[in-house]
Amino acid sequence: MKKIIITIVIFFALVNITKSQDSTASRIPLIGEQAPKFTAESTQGKIIFPNENKSKWTILFSHPADFTAVCSTEILELAALQEDFEKLDTRLMVLSTDAVSSHIEWVKSLEAIRYKGREPIKIKFPLISDKSLEISRKYGMLHSAANPTKDIRGVFIIDPDNKIQAISFYPMNVGRNMDEIKRTLIALQMAEKNNVLIPANWNTGQDVMIQSPKTSADADKLIKNMPPELYYITWYMWFKKL
Repeated sequence: MKKIIITIVIFFALVNITKSQDSTASRIPLIGEQAPKFTAESTQGKIIFPNENKSKWTILFSHPADFTAVCSTEILELAALQEDFEKLDTRLMVLSTDAVSSHIEWVKSLEAIRYKGREPIKIKFPLISDKSLEISRKYGMLHSAANPTKDIRGVFIIDPDNKIQAISFYPMNVGRNMDEIKRTLIALQMAEKNNVLIPANWNTGQDVMIQSPKTSADADKLIKNMPPELYYITWYMWFKKL
């Protein structure tokens, strides 16, 4: 009888451990955390992340499947901006659970398309295969309510220290705005480089913000010695001209 009880206890303990591991593996990594490492095959050969991305920013995109309408528009729009991202010292990587062979055929097809009046574009970034779902689980991109085996449209912006700086997820039926992703990247780089804050709807060339004084008394002190590049709207909203 004791052996039976011990066996049952061990069984449920193992079940709980497995559930815990699955939960951890499927958790979306948070802003400020290290981006999960992975090794995978892609349309450009083996990808070892983050070893190949030292000193660069990285944007990891996920999509549900190759040869799908909305995903195809996203890849084409991303390709149209790939030179801009390169100038921003940023590497682009696209991932789905399809095979590399499927990725290769899809890329060939996309590179022959004239989209929005543009000439066909050579896709320079890799499309990564995650048939095992290992990477998708590490990044929390498998949402069971949407699809248990296909990634939803996720975006992770990762800094050169391999820390996640921004996350966004889109539903299966709505495409991402590549200009907004680019704007977010530029804003993150601006904030980091200049130790400033970025206001809503900010675009390149516009004024930024600084940390607010802790009290109105501190604000009064700052006003008395205010540098010419600073101005304020109220004591807790300070702007800086770049």
